[in-house]
Amino acid sequence: MGNTLGLAPMGTFPRRSPRREEPLPNPGSFDELHRLCKDVFPAQMEGVKLIVNKVLSSHFQVAHTVHMSALALPGYHLHAAYAGDWQLSPTEVFPTVVGDMDSSGSLNAQVLLLLAERLRAKAVFQTQQAKFLTWQFDGEYRGDDYTATLTLGNPDLIGESVIMVAHFLQSLTHRLVLGGELVYHRRPGEEGAILTLAGKYSAVHWVATLNVGSGGAHASYYHKANEQVQVGVEFEANTRLQDTTFSFGYHLTLPQANMVFRGLVDSNWCVGAVLEKKMPPLPVTLALGAFLNHWRNRFHCGFSITVG
Repeated sequence: MGNTLGLAPMGTFPRRSPRREEPLPNPGSFDELHRLCKDVFPAQMEGVKLIVNKVLSSHFQVAHTVHMSALALPGYHLHAAYAGDWQLSPTEVFPTVVGDMDSSGSLNAQVLLLLAERLRAKAVFQTQQAKFLTWQFDGEYRGDDYTATLTLGNPDLIGESVIMVAHFLQSLTHRLVLGGELVYHRRPGEEGAILTLAGKYSAVHWVATLNVGSGGAHASYYHKANEQVQVGVEFEANTRLQDTTFSFGYHLTLPQANMVFRGLVDSNWCVGAVLEKKMPPLPVTLALGAFLNHWRNRFHCGFSITVG
């Protein structure tokens, strides 16, 4: 009768290829866990500030800042930055040297180097006139799906004092990142360590981050409603100071008007907002900010002009 059922041999059916899983992304740096939420909030402004940016070449640029305030003496800052040829991303260029000096001679400087394809190094120095205040050295290794960082702050072999900070982040899925921070400090007569656990979950339109440790807790929530509206909620609790703060911030972008508006409201009865307005075709940006603390009955306002 032949093959009445029309069945083919088992080996003739095509086999389904195994599904290829995409590799997990690198989680980034520990210091950038709450960055999206913090960028929503406005920066504090007080007094009048004039900023002039000048690009001298494709690698070197300077900025002059004059700040006049009723709370402090008028000051001048010279900011200089050098960027090398090795660009790994739109925000990472190596080597990078940044320095800022004020009219009193105080200096803030940092150097970023790429020692290998995955190894980054950073050195930070801060002086007050002729006296060193801070010197810090960082080493960061970025794997395929994890980041490990070690920081040495104010190492003093003679005085036997040092601050060591170790960070580790691991991507468990494409959306979930877990890790921790260990802070160890030592000086004559005192020694201690603080452990903090961290987690970050990233969805399509929102990001939730939480840090919990013996020193307190820090939680943030960022939500992007659309291209014009972004909001952020931040909660911070400090067990040593017995202080808790809750903040709500929002970010509005009006591209047709070349305007950006940021505002905040927190649990300390503080309300603030900053309005930025670009003036094309001129390379000028105007900013106006006001902050009111109802609890302490304090009001601060500021105005800045940025050229370049």
